[in-house]
Amino acid sequence: MIVNHKRKKRTISSPLDAFYICLQTTDGGKMALPCWAVIWKVLLTVGLVLFYYSFSIGITFYNKWLLKQFHFPLFMTLVHLLMIFILSSLSRTLMSCVSGRTRVILPWSDYLRKVAPTALATALDIGLSNWSFLYITVSLYTMTKSSAVLFILFFSLLFRLEELKPALILVVLLISGGLFMFTFKSTQFDARGFFLVLAASCLGGIRWTLTQMLMQKAELGLQNPIDTMFHLQPLMFLSLFPLFVGIEGLHVSTSTQLFRYQDVHGLLMLMATLGVGGLLAFGLGYSEFLLVSKTSSLTLSIAGIFKELCVLLLATHLFGDKLSLLNWSGFAVCISGIALHVALRTTHTKEHRVSLSTDMELLLRGGEDEEDEET
Repeated sequence: MIVNHKRKKRTISSPLDAFYICLQTTDGGKMALPCWAVIWKVLLTVGLVLFYYSFSIGITFYNKWLLKQFHFPLFMTLVHLLMIFILSSLSRTLMSCVSGRTRVILPWSDYLRKVAPTALATALDIGLSNWSFLYITVSLYTMTKSSAVLFILFFSLLFRLEELKPALILVVLLISGGLFMFTFKSTQFDARGFFLVLAASCLGGIRWTLTQMLMQKAELGLQNPIDTMFHLQPLMFLSLFPLFVGIEGLHVSTSTQLFRYQDVHGLLMLMATLGVGGLLAFGLGYSEFLLVSKTSSLTLSIAGIFKELCVLLLATHLFGDKLSLLNWSGFAVCISGIALHVALRTTHTKEHRVSLSTDMELLLRGGEDEEDEET
């Protein structure tokens, strides 16, 4: 009997894949020698997760800390958008120099007709999220923001990007039930901040649904998230600017922290601090893309679950957020719903080879193929 010893090359997309390959037996039935690819993949994944955590957790506590002394969240958001546009432009220039290829620039007709709705939803999502920090705690913000999965599922069903299944109903019940338990009789509950971040979560569902549809249109050439950020930021700035003028414009123009400053050093320090937030915002998007492209979307999903736990623990120690046993139970129920959603999405991806999920992690994966070609 002729035995074909050739094995199909398997792509290592996660530490579990590397571990599986290194545990494959040889022809004699002996266990293969320990593979350095396992160690390297685990170290790389841990490093990328920590890199992602530094930006994701950092910008959450940065926004809360800054808005305690600088009460202009919309102005802060506009500065961040401007910083992201500048950094994405520099990144595109660097990528063009390295690859020797010109980056995509959309015509005005496609730009205004296809990108504008996504930019509007994204701008309001980020603006309302930052605005809510004036009223609510980091822990309540984190939990309420987790409800974005509900709105993502709703708009996925509305746009027929996903099919209604009994398991999805269970996901909705777990997340909504956990959120109710977390906010029930909370001693630090604020209705204004809660509804602001809830509205932001709803807009987030629209945002990521439209972003998926935008990035899946191959003719636009926006599969790379750097190109997507570059095209979104100007329209996001213009969308949020009228809201800023109507709510904060007069207060900013008469503020002694900005235009009526009395200390040049204090003004420069404030602008530098706002610039740091822009770096964190850009780094967050880049670290998410880097983690997904080097590991998998499942890795980022699991990392996001543990990130929320880290945020709640840090919030109780750094800002004194008070959480009761009922609040922690609600957090556990909500996280179980998110974990079930991740498991369902992963199973669906394995069965059909193409994921129809509308989560941010899978949107970022759209630029992986283009990045591989450039390198």
